[in-house]
Amino acid sequence: MAAVRVFELVFVLLMLGGRTASVHDGPLLLLVSFDGFRYDYLDRSQDRVQLPSLEYLIQTGVRAKWVHNTFVTFTFPNHFSLVTGLHAETHGMVANHMYDPDLHQQFHMYLNNEPKWWDVGAEPIWITNQRCGGKSGVFNWPGMEARFNGTLPFRSIPEYNESIPYEHRIETMIRWFTDEENPINLGVLYFEEPDEVGHKYGPDSPELDEALEMVDRTVEYLIELLQSAGLFERMNLIITSDHGMAETSVDRVIELDRYLDPSTYLWVDKSPVTAIWPLEHGVDREYIFAALDDAHPNLQVYYKEDIPAQYHYRHNRRIMPVIAVADPGWTIVQNISTAVVEKGSHGYNNSYLPMNPIFVAHGPAFRTNLLSEPFNNVDIYPLMCHILGITPLPNNGSIDNTASIVKRQKGWWSPSPRSMSGIAGTLGLLLMLVGCIAGCGYYSQKREQTSGRHLQYSIIGYEMEDYSLGEPLVDSKREV
Repeated sequence: MAAVRVFELVFVLLMLGGRTASVHDGPLLLLVSFDGFRYDYLDRSQDRVQLPSLEYLIQTGVRAKWVHNTFVTFTFPNHFSLVTGLHAETHGMVANHMYDPDLHQQFHMYLNNEPKWWDVGAEPIWITNQRCGGKSGVFNWPGMEARFNGTLPFRSIPEYNESIPYEHRIETMIRWFTDEENPINLGVLYFEEPDEVGHKYGPDSPELDEALEMVDRTVEYLIELLQSAGLFERMNLIITSDHGMAETSVDRVIELDRYLDPSTYLWVDKSPVTAIWPLEHGVDREYIFAALDDAHPNLQVYYKEDIPAQYHYRHNRRIMPVIAVADPGWTIVQNISTAVVEKGSHGYNNSYLPMNPIFVAHGPAFRTNLLSEPFNNVDIYPLMCHILGITPLPNNGSIDNTASIVKRQKGWWSPSPRSMSGIAGTLGLLLMLVGCIAGCGYYSQKREQTSGRHLQYSIIGYEMEDYSLGEPLVDSKREV
């Protein structure tokens, strides 16, 4: 079985152009996000869900207890915080759906990629890496299509496309790392699950367990292609997420129509953090606040300037004058008769543990078999800059908070051999076949010893549902 698997992997490498190693001589970093991967999904019993690939990375790398993410705990704010090290109020991507009073326009996730929404003072790490002489590849990450100071990622796809199969995303990323002429040294890769299943079926459902096992098979395929390309021992791999998930129910719903006439306000961001912009005809923020304050025992209402300081969510024009935050497990709708209440949601207070995501890291920069204390997701940006050897821009994170998980910089990496191509590369791959069989056999044996159970090779052909050191803190009190 192992031999058959190796032949499959070698065939994939041949299709990728016969390349077996990156020609980039510096440190390599791959940042991977599995949307909605709650930190404690990793702790589910083996009788319930089996995650041997993630367990292998944890036991030979680093796991944080959890990551304290950014308020609001939505996809776009947190993915942009991961790659900028900034809180949402500073980088400007304050929600999945926004209204900009200066532009008099609304933003909707995946639909607005113009620089006026993204390039407002923050610069993602893929651009910083390129300014420092590196090359970056970005696949489906929020902000990928936006130009920052006129610059795009060196490698990317034209636009976000969730229909691209997960294995194809991995193969594309490996091809970018092993490109003979222009290999990348930084990859940024996004996957939609387990978030979508968590919304549809809830975080405690059997369907969510199945999605976690699919995610683990995706990680398995990534490891195997990295190994077969000669990159696994050189690659600094970070697997994280944007947020967790909480169980919701139609029995826990707050209806705005009970307290407000919908014609009096613009419902900018929906649930569980409702952002409200008062409309014309005599309605102001005081009217909105008075109508909602103390209206429901599971709804907290704030003027913008009174939002709790620990949220870092006051100082941006895109934060609406009135914010209403539901308690965990509750859903805000306008009218229950027309609303769809999902079985899982996120966006809640980021001090609520089920909102916090995972962090798993493996590679030459990281220590091994370490469970670290929690840190902030804005700390991941200076960590990545440290690994790449580039100077971070001013940010809200600190390398001090992740210092315990990394090794000394000396010895992290060594120059790689030049990649092989053409006939030489093909012959090289064939000569490597016996070694690959032995190596994959050893890897599988070690994983079985580590996890205590057999690894299932099932990602290829898996039918997926339509995916077929610290800088000074930024002065975040400026309006951007």
